[in-house]
Amino acid sequence: MKHAIFFLSVIASAQPNGIDQKDFPPAEFQERRAKVFDAIGRRALALIPCASATDTPHIFRQSNEFYYLSGIESPNCYMLLDGRTRKTSVYLQHRNPAWERQVGPVVAAEDVAIVKERAGVDDVFGVEMLARHLAPIQVHHPAPALYVPFSPEEGATGSRDEMLRRVAEAASDPWDGRPSRTGHLLSLLRSRFPTFELRDLTPVLDPMRLIKSPREISVIRRASQIAGLAITEAIRSTRPGIYEYQLDAVARYVFLLNGSRYPAYPAIIGGGTNAWHGHYHHNASVLKSGDLVLMDYAPDYRYYTSDITRHWPVNGKFTPDQRALCEFILAYRGAFLKRIRPGVTPDQVLDGARTEMEAFLKTLTFTNPNYRKGAVAALNFRGHLQHPVGMTVHDPGNYRGKPFVEGIVFALDPMLWIPEENLYVRMEDVVAVTATGVENFTDFLVSTPDEIEKLMREPGLLQLRAPTKP
Repeated sequence: MKHAIFFLSVIASAQPNGIDQKDFPPAEFQERRAKVFDAIGRRALALIPCASATDTPHIFRQSNEFYYLSGIESPNCYMLLDGRTRKTSVYLQHRNPAWERQVGPVVAAEDVAIVKERAGVDDVFGVEMLARHLAPIQVHHPAPALYVPFSPEEGATGSRDEMLRRVAEAASDPWDGRPSRTGHLLSLLRSRFPTFELRDLTPVLDPMRLIKSPREISVIRRASQIAGLAITEAIRSTRPGIYEYQLDAVARYVFLLNGSRYPAYPAIIGGGTNAWHGHYHHNASVLKSGDLVLMDYAPDYRYYTSDITRHWPVNGKFTPDQRALCEFILAYRGAFLKRIRPGVTPDQVLDGARTEMEAFLKTLTFTNPNYRKGAVAALNFRGHLQHPVGMTVHDPGNYRGKPFVEGIVFALDPMLWIPEENLYVRMEDVVAVTATGVENFTDFLVSTPDEIEKLMREPGLLQLRAPTKP
């Protein structure tokens, strides 16, 4: 009995995990929630669910939407924003001493003071109180509108486009057909509280997440640095005869070494024609001399990520045509970077870069006419200024069709295709629009053919710690 009392006292006095992030002060979460209050108005509420715990042990990762508005990393909880009072309430699970004896202290409904302090919220309750608080709001008609994110919750390795695909696959499987967790929540709200008019909170959150704060940019910058370090080590480690997945192992080691517990998305490591498939992730082939290998990989670092890609020769030496392709892509990136700044539209950047590259292309020599044809086609492609990047690799929000503004972060990804050889070449960096121009977070990462060949002459992790033979 004394041991149990001692253990409970230790839990009560220990710092609970799940409320200890240090990247954002409470004021930043309050500012974000204030924007939500402004958007939904004085006659509405917003309910944001968090990620659920699973039955199998794992490192819990909060849903992006819940973390973005609170910084709280605890499963099976909810946040209620009451537009009538502009107050925020958080509903948490109660303390579970038996579970915490196994995993350590976890933030719970009993941690009222610390949750209020760290998340900047007004009230903290047990999760069972949410229904009791929603019910009396329906007394007066019409009941306030209730905003809920309709899009699937984003978690580890889950951009919205990927999550929507998974929902569609489950719905089309006649032996599955389960609704998404978001769909299930909406169904419960409609059946239990039918007088609420449910509205989608996603269109409110997406424009907010498109423009990153200075603190968000700082975390994305670090995620990009880690991604660059990982690809640097993969380039060093590349030799003919190794497997694609071994470069994945090298990169994951660098991720973990630098504080990233998860990858942001499955590694794309394609040798030779495997790179032709834009989201190839099998990573099971042997790398062959004479081929190029493409690597697209980034960590999930403190709920933010990056999106970095490089191409390099498996044997450490570019052929003349491979070198010309890489020089073309490198010059294209430079043409984009010199034009990105606030007040300029993406179309203006694309048009100006194309004009510059038409002249540059005339200076390149290709022995294979298909390579020149592919380079010409790349000048007419309009997707080189890719997707926003932030809490997910394909972050929500849309910056197209309007001038750039400070705080937009996106993937700059000049690319070309040689369909006659199933060859796909690209160079991807993550950039942020600044007050005066643009910042390339991975300008330190090797890019030129000479830099890459020099790096490949150095031993990598796979040479220093070779895998054991079966």
